Amino acid sequence: MLTNLRMKNFKSWADTGMLSLAPLTIFFGANSSGKSSLLQMLLLLKQTAESRDRNLVLRTNAEKDGYVNLGTIPDLIHRGLKDVEFHLQWQLPDPIRLPDGERGGSNVNALSFLTQIHIDGGMAYVRLMQYDAGDELLARMEKLPDSQGYKVKVEVGGKELRKQQGRPYQYVSPPIKCYGFSYEALRSYQNSELLSDLTLAFERLFQNVFYLGPLREYPQRIYTWAGEERPGDVGLKGDQAIPALLAAKSQRVYRGRGRQTLEERIAAWLVALGMADSFEVKPLVARGVQYEVRIRRTKSSPAVPITALGFGVSQVLPVLVLCYYAPKGATIILEQPEIHLHPSVQAGLADVFLDVIKKRGLQLIIESHSEHFLRRLQRRVAEAAIKPEQTAIYFCELDDDGVSQISKLEVNLFGDIANWPRDFFGDITGDMIAAAEAGISRQIQQDGLTRDGR
Repeated sequence: MLTNLRMKNFKSWADTGMLSLAPLTIFFGANSSGKSSLLQMLLLLKQTAESRDRNLVLRTNAEKDGYVNLGTIPDLIHRGLKDVEFHLQWQLPDPIRLPDGERGGSNVNALSFLTQIHIDGGMAYVRLMQYDAGDELLARMEKLPDSQGYKVKVEVGGKELRKQQGRPYQYVSPPIKCYGFSYEALRSYQNSELLSDLTLAFERLFQNVFYLGPLREYPQRIYTWAGEERPGDVGLKGDQAIPALLAAKSQRVYRGRGRQTLEERIAAWLVALGMADSFEVKPLVARGVQYEVRIRRTKSSPAVPITALGFGVSQVLPVLVLCYYAPKGATIILEQPEIHLHPSVQAGLADVFLDVIKKRGLQLIIESHSEHFLRRLQRRVAEAAIKPEQTAIYFCELDDDGVSQISKLEVNLFGDIANWPRDFFGDITGDMIAAAEAGISRQIQQDGLTRDGR
């Protein structure tokens, strides 16, 4: 699970400061306040890790098979500066064992990663790349001034590991992408497995990150799935939600009492959210590859195709499927999961998210505009359904200079927010007062016209 995030000189952000992340992390704020950039940093690193080009520092331009399309690296640097910095901290699902004989061969359960990328003449290179365990350095690659070479240093317990004997050179080639150690760096030390483990830990982190965007596909009359391939996720727009559901249709989402299959759990949530009385994905013909999603809206209504209903079910369905289809312990990034949903369903999403956090060990990082979602979450905190420390709620805004700023909301045991930002969801109170004053004024005018008419 990701525990901390920081970035400098990225888009509208000069410096986010170190942001603590929780199992449920939510970013609120006005449009273009910088909250999407926080998600884009993670997606940028994910698509870089998945790139086949080992020499690419950051894969910023991905139109078809990536997650974000940010143009070139100079395009995403804050106000034309020459450096960008990303910092991550995360818990490891499997600990890294340090070399035997060094600190007794102990384990590392959490990592901190830092990369500094410099722009020179439109070209990007890694200035510094570093992995730490707590406050202790594990490995660093740093570019030498006025040189193409890098100096590598690997330590365990404050002591540098033993170098390989007879190495004819002191400096090594650049890192792989912005996070991996080059082949020459691996050959520099006798216990170089640690460097491979660190690179692999970074890649495994982002293999376990899943993303669903804000604009989801329209419902389809017919869905095709041949039964041969299992989708890796539900797709950026949710277009793979039904194939994913079919691939794991009978998969148990819970263990022990009350366990349900994936399809049963999705159907149960659609009922709980008030969106359906029954839900079924069935083949058009026996042993066929074409399927139809049929939904019964009420107990007395007939089951109809999903295309015969409003837009809401098709929008919430990918969110539900991803939450139960992603592997346990995964990190899911959701942009505006509440789009096209009724306020009561927006509120109900909070209960969906709390369920998968507690029962599936997921981490959810969400960008939202929904007051109803937040209000339900506050209620659940007050009811002790979730602890305040299991949530991290942030508000993003632009200052007078157009630079993004962020503040963490303080939620107490009663679900109250002590530092509620001004105009958090717009000036609701102001609108209510203005409407009341306008109504009174209009009533006075109407009464005057009535008296004059007499």
